[in-house]
Amino acid sequence: MRATLSCSSLRPTLGTSVRSMRSDRWRCALCQDIFRGTTETGDPIRVVLTKGVAGVGKTVLTQKFSLDWAEGRANQDVQLLFHFTFRDLNVLRKKRFSLVELIHHCFKESKKLFSFQCLQLLFIFDGLDECRFRLDFSRSQVLTEPTESASVEELLVNLIRGSLLPSARLWITTRPAAANQIPAQCVSMVTEVRGFTDPQKEQYFRKRFRDEATAVISHIKSSRSLYIMCSIPVFCWIISTVLQNVLKQTEKPELPKTLTEMYVHFLVVQAKVKNEKYHSRSLADLHWTPETREMVLSLGKLAFEQLLKGNLIFYERDLRKCGLDAAEIAHSGVFTEVFRDEQGLYEDKVYCFIHLTVQEFLAALHFHQTFYSSGVNLLSPPHSSESHDPEAFYCSAVDQALQSPNGHLDLFLRFLLGLSLPTSQRLLPSQMIHTESDSTNWKTIDYITEKLAEDSVSEERSLNLMHCLNELNYRSPMETIQEKMRGGRLCRTYMTPICWSALSFNLLSSNSDLEEFDLRKYWASERGLKKLLLVIKTSTKAILSGCRLSPGCCSLLASVLSSPSLTHLDLSNNDLQDSGVELLCEGLKSTPCRLETLSLSGCMVSETGGAFLASALSSAHSPMKELDLSYNHPGASAELLMALQAPLGPLQTLRLDPAGARWMTPGLMKYSCDFSLDPNTAHRRLLLSGHKRTVTRVEELQPFPHHEDRFTDHCQVLSSTGLWGRCYWEVEWSRSKGWVDVAVSYNGIKRRGDTEESGFGDNDQSWCLRIEETQQSVSHNKQVEVVSEIDKNSHRVGVFLDSEAGALSFYHVSSDECLFHLYTYFTSFTEPVFPGFGLWDDGSSVSVVKVKTGGRKRPLEDCPIFNLPKRS
Repeated sequence: MRATLSCSSLRPTLGTSVRSMRSDRWRCALCQDIFRGTTETGDPIRVVLTKGVAGVGKTVLTQKFSLDWAEGRANQDVQLLFHFTFRDLNVLRKKRFSLVELIHHCFKESKKLFSFQCLQLLFIFDGLDECRFRLDFSRSQVLTEPTESASVEELLVNLIRGSLLPSARLWITTRPAAANQIPAQCVSMVTEVRGFTDPQKEQYFRKRFRDEATAVISHIKSSRSLYIMCSIPVFCWIISTVLQNVLKQTEKPELPKTLTEMYVHFLVVQAKVKNEKYHSRSLADLHWTPETREMVLSLGKLAFEQLLKGNLIFYERDLRKCGLDAAEIAHSGVFTEVFRDEQGLYEDKVYCFIHLTVQEFLAALHFHQTFYSSGVNLLSPPHSSESHDPEAFYCSAVDQALQSPNGHLDLFLRFLLGLSLPTSQRLLPSQMIHTESDSTNWKTIDYITEKLAEDSVSEERSLNLMHCLNELNYRSPMETIQEKMRGGRLCRTYMTPICWSALSFNLLSSNSDLEEFDLRKYWASERGLKKLLLVIKTSTKAILSGCRLSPGCCSLLASVLSSPSLTHLDLSNNDLQDSGVELLCEGLKSTPCRLETLSLSGCMVSETGGAFLASALSSAHSPMKELDLSYNHPGASAELLMALQAPLGPLQTLRLDPAGARWMTPGLMKYSCDFSLDPNTAHRRLLLSGHKRTVTRVEELQPFPHHEDRFTDHCQVLSSTGLWGRCYWEVEWSRSKGWVDVAVSYNGIKRRGDTEESGFGDNDQSWCLRIEETQQSVSHNKQVEVVSEIDKNSHRVGVFLDSEAGALSFYHVSSDECLFHLYTYFTSFTEPVFPGFGLWDDGSSVSVVKVKTGGRKRPLEDCPIFNLPKRS
């Protein structure tokens, strides 16, 4: 599978995808293929919306497409291609044209053409995020004739919704924040331009650096923020420019570690180049001349004012307002002039920074410098009585950035906080150096951690606050959570709000895609769902089975279903009930939903919930291929769902059995099972009683006959029957001095010899919860982990087996019959397993308890219980 360009690839995402491009995961495609195939309703691809962050290569992609077409290499079914940019169309926003006149005005060669209805046309509109006029799809007049005059925005609206030239194809590119300007129903397919992959990043730096390539790559990888940004090709150029300059200076250079330090260095490099190239000064001369310093300050003012307005492109009038000379700033290195020689179309020359991040950095520099030179906080209302001390200044900037609905101040805030450190400012001219004390920085850090604890802060903004802590060189939360993840103790550790944010940050910034995210491995609870919702949204397959989710959680999950990534969702063994399914179906009905596999097994879904699902999946755009409704009671709605099976419906797999009223019991009680112990496996010092449901260790040898299945050295016993599927059982234990083992085992466990091969938990055949005098631990294949201390008020343990899902869970059952999760093993069970018990002191006993099927409370939070180890 080929990438579109060496620096980017195109992948199907939101909206209705093309059948030839469908797969479980994003599939790269050549840009020339985006109009091939049909939508899932059988219609041709007419409007394609391509998203991508600034600098990722969207414009280059459209230019390559146009060049391939012009040179006859691709898309020769297109007879005419018109390539517009919103930068160009902005200067025409106050004029009126017919579509024919607009084409003639912009493309002089087309003036001999007056009718386009019989031709296959392709319109490319590049840079929707730079559009300075509003596309009003609700109020624009309807146009059907290419000769009707209207404003430019009305012409575009009618082209996009298909009133004008309905057979024409349109390709629109945009940054993600502006994509919602186009209604989803007007778009046939939405694609995304991805930046460099990890191998492409390395390839790029190995070309730019030869001898130092390995060291450079290692340094970049040491900073997650820098490494993530390197997916953007232009950022790789910026970072290479900086590092090449730094490596030339000394034998042991100090490389910039943060994003802010990198951009300060970049500014210095551009100042040096400007002085050498345009003012005949050597690189050894002072690079911060008064002229250069004033230009940077003026550029910062322009960057800040236009950033607040959301403008990425500027005109000469914008430059003049900030005291900038167009000819002079063209030599700055950070500014690019966009112009053509054609007359009549371009009233003004158009300008922009080489990348949005440069604009955000200069805006932060201007904001920072203005406060320290005049005491004015440019983000505060005029005549504000706000405190002018630095602590309040940085904290108010944090508040302003958090109030942004689309995060347009996120990078600005990161740069601003980074500029407060001496390491970031040491290369700036002395007039611009205003460093803060450690106490101010620590108070900023404390304020950010307080904000991370607030429920009102979205996951996206929390993630940026973690980047801000990185810029302040405060990496303790990330290092702490990484240590906990390496130790495998995360889901039994007290989690502060900042730990949650650090966990989300670590997962989202990992080098590999989140192909499968299993919430049970981190924190199987509603709280875990809420805190890691963004991670779930980013993953391809989300496993939320047995996470004790309530019906109300489904409103959150419904919002996740609009994710272009998520194709598989496992919600089995959660008491979602019909009310939760109803909420979930709102997300299933949405056009962007790409979910192909949904498991609601054991979720207490009745006939009402089944009808909700049948209605949601009957919509024409539903991508659902597999639905699991086993262990529910769908009643008559099962027939409605069966009608949706292939070949008449979208469902290729539908699981309804087992079904019935017994599965409407809350919690794990619905899976309760009963078994007795097998006397042929019992060690001769074990006494079975109570219909073979109780085992006690005694001093006297029992008169059991010889049997090849009997444990001869370990005082252990197995059940008489193996278990498969979903099974829940509880046992009560008592011990005198030694310990008690509650285990499950394959039948193939060794029975003879006092070796590791026959002891529960000491081999790959068995899994064990060991109950000792002061603590409980789990073990499998000699890997032991302490999970909690002993609760002296209750001696009951619950065990849940879901062999098909590959999960084995141990619970403590409290005196008021609440379940506390202790530990879950995830493995692939290959055959039935047998419950087993081990007793290591005379007088100890274990009894299989008759489980009550009603009145049991749902499990509580997934955390350590009783007298916990000290919180970290």
